[in-house]
Amino acid sequence: MTALTTRRRSMRGRVLAQRWLLGLLAALVGLLFVLPAIWMLLGSLRPGSDVIGSVSPLSWNTLIPDVWTLDNYASLFGPLRFGQALMNSLIVGFASVALGLAISIPAAYALSVFRFPGRELVFAVLVVGFMIPFEAIAIPLAQIFTQWHLDNTYIGLILPGIGNGLAIFNLRQFFLGIPPELHEASRVDGASEFRTMTQVYLPLSVTPVINSALLIFLAQWSAYLWPLLVVSDDDIQVAAIALSRTFSDTSFNFGQMFGGALVISVIPAVLLLVLQRYFTQSVATKGLK
Repeated sequence: MTALTTRRRSMRGRVLAQRWLLGLLAALVGLLFVLPAIWMLLGSLRPGSDVIGSVSPLSWNTLIPDVWTLDNYASLFGPLRFGQALMNSLIVGFASVALGLAISIPAAYALSVFRFPGRELVFAVLVVGFMIPFEAIAIPLAQIFTQWHLDNTYIGLILPGIGNGLAIFNLRQFFLGIPPELHEASRVDGASEFRTMTQVYLPLSVTPVINSALLIFLAQWSAYLWPLLVVSDDDIQVAAIALSRTFSDTSFNFGQMFGGALVISVIPAVLLLVLQRYFTQSVATKGLK
């Protein structure tokens, strides 16, 4: 018994040591990933001209500023009007999500539930469509929007983002996994297709719906080329373009750029943090509910 107890304690000690080692390794890897974000945060709190000058030679001063200042943020949210541009991006992003889901959910439902001639062809065209880079059609599309007088409007910024083929693909693939017996039972009970979609399919599809909403939001939030092509009015310009004002042909303010990039990154990060619990929920568990 004594030898067995000693062996068990030895194995328990090795397992505990392995856990500590793996935990330390994970912490070091996590630090490597978060270090650029820390450098960007601290760099935004130092004079813009000092950011690059402190890089060489490497020292603690590379990361920790000698002089702390909020001038970069004061300039961003003052003369550069970054706050208004940030609000414009939020308006465009959330409006695109609302309209995009209003289109994507019925389209995915129709492509997964209804059987009609050419359904697979429509789906194939959809897949090919979202594989085409938007940059390939951006310039002719911008010319069309200008002819329609949709340039310098929120509608012009929102419309290209609501037809997200990847969101439809994501929802359609999930809807195909829902047992068709649920659809048949709903129809037997006299429910309309709209009621079946909203009261049977959507409650089971919270995770893919949120995933699709994030796809639409992030695509609009990070868009740069399209706002650059269709918007010249500063009053409705988005954050990505406003951030580009921190540099010109003759000057480059890294402190302001770091501050703006940090703010732009924080908003989707907060959304992911708030919505992460939906990505860990079991679909089977939700089906039982």
